[in-house]
Amino acid sequence: MIGDRTALEERIDLGRYDERFYAVVGRGDENIKYFSKVFDVRIVPRGTELIIKGEDEKVRKFLSFLRAVMSRLEREKLTAKEVREYAKDFLQKTEGPESAPEEEEVILVTHRKRAIVPKTPTQRRYIEAIKKNDVVFGVGPAGTGKTYLAMAMALAHLKEQKVNKIILTRPAVEAGEKLGFLPGTIAEKVDPYLRPLYDALYDMIDYDKAMYMLERNIIEIAPLAFMRGRTLNDAFIILDEAQNATKEQMKMFLTRIGFGSKVVITGDITQIDLPKKEHSGLVEALKILRGIPGIDFVWFSQDDVVRHPIVARIIEAYEAHERGSDKAKEEEAPKELDRGEGEEDT
Repeated sequence: MIGDRTALEERIDLGRYDERFYAVVGRGDENIKYFSKVFDVRIVPRGTELIIKGEDEKVRKFLSFLRAVMSRLEREKLTAKEVREYAKDFLQKTEGPESAPEEEEVILVTHRKRAIVPKTPTQRRYIEAIKKNDVVFGVGPAGTGKTYLAMAMALAHLKEQKVNKIILTRPAVEAGEKLGFLPGTIAEKVDPYLRPLYDALYDMIDYDKAMYMLERNIIEIAPLAFMRGRTLNDAFIILDEAQNATKEQMKMFLTRIGFGSKVVITGDITQIDLPKKEHSGLVEALKILRGIPGIDFVWFSQDDVVRHPIVARIIEAYEAHERGSDKAKEEEAPKELDRGEGEEDT
């Protein structure tokens, strides 16, 4: 509570009575009441102006949040509920996970009685995006839970009978060896590329139940190339490792979406294994599809890595090395140019 330690009063004008104003204050000032509670400040609305009173540090933190959310509202449309979610994320980033009171949402309980829940603000936004949109892109480094959480959401949708089947797919891209040189049928050749999807599935549901669903095509795991010519209705579809889909494959996949279906596309644009002449369909889609209603994009970072802590440090080290390499190339370019000019003069 604020008590007698009120030391600061600030005013901020939200501008005019428009969508941004109502996204911030909420219906019946519900967001104002919420902000007052979680930021531990007193907020008095006066027209389009907010008067904030409280302890110096808390008032400044709330003002910092307000400026951040108003800046975001200039770029994208948010509901009052989404602004409250943004406040939770803001508090967690500035104070830690205990600062914003919220109920932990369980996506799925595995056959080992383990609850699968989003663990970071970005993961929570990812889950909300999947709920609200037909197509969601989850982009970021390994270990951030992109595919695992999508799989959990797919099984939850199937359990709640929101879809009739689950389709899991990924490109079969060679990493050194050619598919034709591997032994077995075509299904056996591509199986190693799909193994991570099987691993995630078996981690969530009993092996016998998983095999039953696979045998009856309630759950289908197949290479991306096998999607051509199909229309996928009433399905939860996950395209994993999408950075290795070509531009043609990505367009083909996105045009397979049928009625009643939901699609999640995951990938890491820093880990493209396509031949040099091929361009990533994921990179192109991220540029082309922005601003389309029903499509959302969620970007993960090393802060969202939920594997062994060393994984986050490894990713950070590689990113720092790549930044250093790029800078060295930029510095080397003028030197090469200077040498070239000198040779022409002689």
